[in-house]
Amino acid sequence: MERVERLSPLTEDDLTEDQRAVLDAINAGPRTSQHGRIGLIGPFGVWVRSPSIGGAVQELGGNVRFNTTLGEDIKEVAILSVGAFHHAKFEFAAHARLAVNAGVGEGIVEAIRTAETPTFDDDDRSAKLDVSYAVAQALLHDHRLSDELFSTARDAFGESGVVELISVIGYYVLVSYTLNTFEVPLTPGMPDPFPEI
Repeated sequence: MERVERLSPLTEDDLTEDQRAVLDAINAGPRTSQHGRIGLIGPFGVWVRSPSIGGAVQELGGNVRFNTTLGEDIKEVAILSVGAFHHAKFEFAAHARLAVNAGVGEGIVEAIRTAETPTFDDDDRSAKLDVSYAVAQALLHDHRLSDELFSTARDAFGESGVVELISVIGYYVLVSYTLNTFEVPLTPGMPDPFPEI
């Protein structure tokens, strides 16, 4: 069966003034300093189509990615967990590389991709990765945290850190739904983490 495009073609030249303002905010923010100009790839090409939503969502994303007290590795384990759970191809492919760059072992990335429980080392840093993974899995599967897991997360990250971690997880659920609903394609050279889907 021939694939039906879910979004009408859109180039940067086609953007309205309001859509251009959203794209400019995306490209002026912290994402660009780390990854270069973003453009209309991934969820951003979807969100610019609704400027009031796109503007708010991209600002939230910039904050959960770049303005928290959580280490990059902590966030990336949570993001990969969400991407793998939802089989969000673009999200997982983009963040697998970012996770490795943040010090997450390739074996951990692969375990998350294949829905296996990763094995973390016995040091303080790995203990926090384990908590990040456990929190993400509990929210994805059970939609809440047990008292014990909440206490463990609070001990690991503090109250504000728990707020930040669940915000990262929630934001990337929205990213996953966006990517999957509109069947946002991988960019050239991005490996397909879930080729069976």
